Amino acid sequence: QRPTVAQAWAYIREHVDYERLDTFQKKRYRLFECCAGLKRYRDLPMHDYVNIIDGTLEMQFCACTWDLSAGKSYIAFRRTDLTIAGWKEDLNMSFMTVPSQKEAVAYTERMARRGMALRLGGHSKGGNLAVYAGARVAPSVQERILRVYSFDGPGVDEETLGCQGYERISARIESYIPQSSVVGMLLHYHPRYTVVRSTSLGILQHDAMTWQVENGDFVRQDDLDMSGKITDEAIHTWLQGMDMDQRRELVDTLYHVVDASQAELVTDLVDDWRDSAVKALEAIRELDPQAKANVRRMLRSLFSSGAGGAVRTVLSHLAGPASGRDSRRECSAANGRAFASTRPCCEMDSLTGCGGLAPRLSEGVGKARFRRSERPAAFAAGPSSLFAGRGRSAC
Repeated sequence: QRPTVAQAWAYIREHVDYERLDTFQKKRYRLFECCAGLKRYRDLPMHDYVNIIDGTLEMQFCACTWDLSAGKSYIAFRRTDLTIAGWKEDLNMSFMTVPSQKEAVAYTERMARRGMALRLGGHSKGGNLAVYAGARVAPSVQERILRVYSFDGPGVDEETLGCQGYERISARIESYIPQSSVVGMLLHYHPRYTVVRSTSLGILQHDAMTWQVENGDFVRQDDLDMSGKITDEAIHTWLQGMDMDQRRELVDTLYHVVDASQAELVTDLVDDWRDSAVKALEAIRELDPQAKANVRRMLRSLFSSGAGGAVRTVLSHLAGPASGRDSRRECSAANGRAFASTRPCCEMDSLTGCGGLAPRLSEGVGKARFRRSERPAAFAAGPSSLFAGRGRSAC
């Protein structure tokens, strides 16, 4: 079937409960509603929707094609969703070609057989898939590609950046990143990009709904903000300090800990934080001592760099304002110690490098309040004890 945007919206309006959506889903819901009411979009047919989530393959892939006017089609690749498999695949990109990248190539080649001129695009991971597919499809398919759009998508691997396919398509790649981009500057990013003004701060600018538009075009800036440059340099330095085997060990170990919770969605981790924490801590205790030591060293390196600030910003945003004067004082003091010595105040915080935010994160996202007296005893352990098995009480 090839429903139009308006027809698809009618189905969504009837079958989706708006009040049960999260903040980002509500933004997309309202955007879809607007598009369905505009002459420019409402009658565009959409087809070949694919959504593959495979925990065994550590794969999360989603794409859809819209037919535009005059024999042209737009292939949209989706960003990461809330599945654990999707987040694991994102991390895998740091050391390997992932299944979604291969699927993006196959999907693009299938759509090219329809004889239409193509535009490829996506936000975040979707931008990476668009660029990867554009560089890796057959030369005959590349001839059909008019443009490739990456909206704050992470870069590709070094081999892809240097391949002949990338060289052939590079002049047709349009990369857009916000002024404090973090995600869009990861790995080997496209050397030519346009900086867009965002109303948000730091890594939260990754939300494209905060990007500014004026007179039908993005509001542009000449260059990245200094804070963005510092964070980007810190992350690049950290990644360059690890070889591919070390990156794989870090990712696989962290995933093993998270997978022990048996959660399927990222939100499951905070919705049932007590059970998740117990299972995660048990998995950590069972880790090989050398693996724990290696991961602890790599995480310390990350959070002692400028990159730690980006993660602290995200967690602060998710947690929302601390509840009550005592929690604010406690969190402020804990953060002061963490920033001064890069030694977070509890086991949960040692993983994130963000002292004092663990209780607020569960309070703001998981809707389950817990105060210091309610925290599991293991959470009172020291800074590196998450992977070392020992530590001091701090908060």
